[in-house]
Amino acid sequence: MKAKKTLLAVVAAGALFLSACSGGGSGGGDGGEGGGDGGLIGVAMPTKSSERWIQDGDAVKAALEEQGYTVDLLYAEDDIPTQVSQVENMITKGAEALIIAAIDGTTLSQVLEDAAAADIPVIAYDRLIRDSENVDYYASFDNFLVGQQQAWSVLNGLGLTELDGTPIEGAPAGPFNIELFAGSLDDNNAFFFFNGAMDVLQPLIDDGTLVVKSGQTEIEQVATLRWDGETAQSRLEDILTANYSDGTTVNAVLSPYDGISRGIISALTDAGYSVGEGWPVISGQDAEIDSVKAINTGEQYATIFKDTRQLAQVAVDMAVALLNGEEPEVNNTKDYDNGVKVVPSFLLDPVIVVKDNITEQLVDTGYWTQEEIDG
Repeated sequence: MKAKKTLLAVVAAGALFLSACSGGGSGGGDGGEGGGDGGLIGVAMPTKSSERWIQDGDAVKAALEEQGYTVDLLYAEDDIPTQVSQVENMITKGAEALIIAAIDGTTLSQVLEDAAAADIPVIAYDRLIRDSENVDYYASFDNFLVGQQQAWSVLNGLGLTELDGTPIEGAPAGPFNIELFAGSLDDNNAFFFFNGAMDVLQPLIDDGTLVVKSGQTEIEQVATLRWDGETAQSRLEDILTANYSDGTTVNAVLSPYDGISRGIISALTDAGYSVGEGWPVISGQDAEIDSVKAINTGEQYATIFKDTRQLAQVAVDMAVALLNGEEPEVNNTKDYDNGVKVVPSFLLDPVIVVKDNITEQLVDTGYWTQEEIDG
């Protein structure tokens, strides 16, 4: 299949994507169409409030246009009815395939029935679409591994393990105070991230190495609606007031996403914490530029880099293969059950980024420039 070859080629052909993906551009193509005569493909993205979705949308659009397709790229600004309406309009306009990053993976069943009735294949992009048999393929990263990596990055910052989870000989005994955050409960990925992280952290909570003073350890307690940083900030402020007013301090915060991490940083700063000795270890995800800068200055310890250029190429290769009557390449056919069916998936590998490997992972690969990081 084309996917593996294209993934290998994407590094060599990275210049194609640099203008679209690096630098957190303006999301060109929002609401518009462009490209060749290969037919129309609809691309539905959740929001422009996160730069990572702008990068995803631009990368998918660029790769499809390179293949000669016309692209209808739309952002719904985290409004579910808007996204449903956008997908309906794509179907009405004659889209030959749909690539959808869902806002709420449980709300698209009816519109996907319309797509199936029109023989339009559907690819779930990074967020699994649930409760529908009309999802043909899923392109994402190994999301359980993402959660494990977030936990390993926290433990590495505390001096307990290497970044791959290997225990460090002579590591401090603790105990360390940690608070937990998860993503939005309407996003299937949030459960994979949290379960992966707790697979690593729970044994250390059980043996007393890690202490969750708030007592909030269930995903329903620690979830953050719409992955919103201000919501996370408010929750941590409440936790600090209720559980740390006795002079104890938070040593680490598990955060599933950079935007949430920035809200956590604001809450800690407002509570009198200062970067330096005693500043908590904070994880993250998506390598957003503001958080990469925060890693550089010591405010955030780590992020998980998921190269949106590669993910976009996988989704595009899936769509093109389907439209050519071919079977897309997948590497997972057992883990992503959407409640109705197990969706065939292609999963990419994420990478932990800390201060010491920013240049190697983000600059040398062309994802960000040093000027953007330093700016």
